[in-house]
Amino acid sequence: MVTIDDIREIASGLPGAYEQASYGGQPSWRTKPRGFAWVRDEPEALVVWVGSVEEKLALIGSEPGKFFTTSHYDGSPILLVRLEGVDRAEAAELIEESFRLRAPKRLVAELDGG
Repeated sequence: MVTIDDIREIASGLPGAYEQASYGGQPSWRTKPRGFAWVRDEPEALVVWVGSVEEKLALIGSEPGKFFTTSHYDGSPILLVRLEGVDRAEAAELIEESFRLRAPKRLVAELDGG
């Protein structure tokens, strides 16, 4: 099970990333100008961007105990991940992918060492 502290460490370690409170007061991580990950409660979950709505639906279909969505995110490539459903390595992979989709290209290049 991944914890919020694990998520904080992973997300904050990405180039240009910073933490701020989300609308509900839960932590979120951004690079200017966009967010790439946040935590929500009820149920507690990591929220990340994926490449497409089709990818989101495929992930939910493959492991509904791990991945889910709500009507609030219908039509968007935003995936909810149950914290008890993933370990730190899986969370890191999801957070990094979301970062790659949302961060400026210069920060992605920095992540890749270039």
